[in-house]
Amino acid sequence: MQFDLTTLDSSTYVFAGTLILGLVLAAFIAVAAMAALALLGAGSLAWFTVKNVLGGLVHGINFAWDQLVHQAGKVELPVEFPSQTAPSTGTYPRVALRDS
Repeated sequence: MQFDLTTLDSSTYVFAGTLILGLVLAAFIAVAAMAALALLGAGSLAWFTVKNVLGGLVHGINFAWDQLVHQAGKVELPVEFPSQTAPSTGTYPRVALRDS
């Protein structure tokens, strides 16, 4: 028994073509969605990495600054520095602002 395509009606061709076109579109949408998810995951991973590296850098700077301040607080200077009076700012005449 041979399958003869000439005996099929044109509506059957239209139906089969519509199904095939629908499957192609569905496959395209599925591939595009998977690509979008992959890009989103890669971007999220990159942002997470950058955030952690910068956070660690800031934490390291803060820790080093704390250690420096702590060590500087322990240092005793062998001499006493003379106290200085603050320089006077002087007196300046007040300026009257008028409308021009």
